[in-house]
Amino acid sequence: MLSISGLDVAYGQSQVLWGVDLEVRAGELVCLMGRNGVGKTTLLKTAIGLLPARGGRLTFDGSDITTWPPDRRARAGIGYVPQGREIFPHLSVEENLRMALLGCGRAASLDEPLALFPALKPLLARKGGVLSGGEQQMLAIGRALLTKPKLLMLDEPTEGIQPSIILEIEEALRRIKVELKLAVLLVEQYLDFAERLADKYVIMAKGAVVASGATRDLRPEMVRQHLAV
Repeated sequence: MLSISGLDVAYGQSQVLWGVDLEVRAGELVCLMGRNGVGKTTLLKTAIGLLPARGGRLTFDGSDITTWPPDRRARAGIGYVPQGREIFPHLSVEENLRMALLGCGRAASLDEPLALFPALKPLLARKGGVLSGGEQQMLAIGRALLTKPKLLMLDEPTEGIQPSIILEIEEALRRIKVELKLAVLLVEQYLDFAERLADKYVIMAKGAVVASGATRDLRPEMVRQHLAV
């Protein structure tokens, strides 16, 4: 599905990613972990095309997308929920969701995101800006799903969210992976959440991948070395 090989990324003269390799398959959830500032968000932004690759190659669904602009990557099936969610605060929940359908040429059904996040149903007329952080996150994920992605990338979806809504998001992501067979690339600092949900982990430090494997094999010493504050 998504294959990243030898990825180098720089901000001006400052290189921030060094030879990153990563793969996410259909129906698989991969959790990207590491301390703040190690390049996780940069990796997602490069995968969606918001930042250019200085070196390496990105392949998605059999096509080399290394030089594709963000809109072409989105049309090909890459969905992205950034840190901060970036909903439209002055639009209603329903209007936010329908924004994802503009130009898609599909019937404007909101059934799928509302089935995954039933808590949004009574909030359809409410402005996005007055929602709680957890409600905004559910809205952002639901909006991304309406674009019918093959790969869904999420940047710290549990950040600043109350535990009850974290459980709702966890269950929705599990269903997205199992029922919809989507590939999911998740940046996450909440270790328990990642261990319950992810098939594989990738740990970054100083802009490079330093460990990866099946989540069941994640060892306490790795956590202490690369994730503990």
